[in-house]
Amino acid sequence: MRLFAAVLPPEDVLQELAVEVGRLRGLPGADGMRWTGRGGSPRGGAADWHFTLAFYGEVGDDVVPELTARLERAAARTGPFRLAVRGGGQFGRGRVLWAGAEGELDTMRLLAKRAEAAARKAGVPMDEHRRYKAHLTVARSRDAVDVRPYVAALDAFRGRTWTVDELVLVRSDLPTSGVPGEQPRYEAVARRSLGAAG
Repeated sequence: MRLFAAVLPPEDVLQELAVEVGRLRGLPGADGMRWTGRGGSPRGGAADWHFTLAFYGEVGDDVVPELTARLERAAARTGPFRLAVRGGGQFGRGRVLWAGAEGELDTMRLLAKRAEAAARKAGVPMDEHRRYKAHLTVARSRDAVDVRPYVAALDAFRGRTWTVDELVLVRSDLPTSGVPGEQPRYEAVARRSLGAAG
């Protein structure tokens, strides 16, 4: 199964961001982008928004118990931390538009590092390590797009601050229908409380 570790914002934070993304979708050229979330969702797909900590790719069913146990240890060694969705940016010359984060980002980076190390120790092959950048993808494009107006609009956005208190192992099922714009489906496989080691 295709897995990743993530931080999932609470519902009210997702709703705040959904309102902002709704505004972005009204900007010129927005129809040329593929906005994340379920097509036709009245919330703009907010249920699918997440901060990826570590992407694992395809993981064999036999490895999942060990990965989950190691993620539990990683979560237990990391205390809860404060976070807010704030601002935005782009990757790949406009191919990915994202909302950013502010708050206790050092702790979030540490949790991401531990989630990556947990996978390596469980035998999951990981790509080359890159410096972690907390982001929540809101849109993609196959072609380079001038997303400066979207990034400028996101610069003023700041959501409510909340306490992150769990790490979530998420399964991602890629679209198989061939319907243009269909998005992956996400399902929480395991939830592990932060700071459980006391």
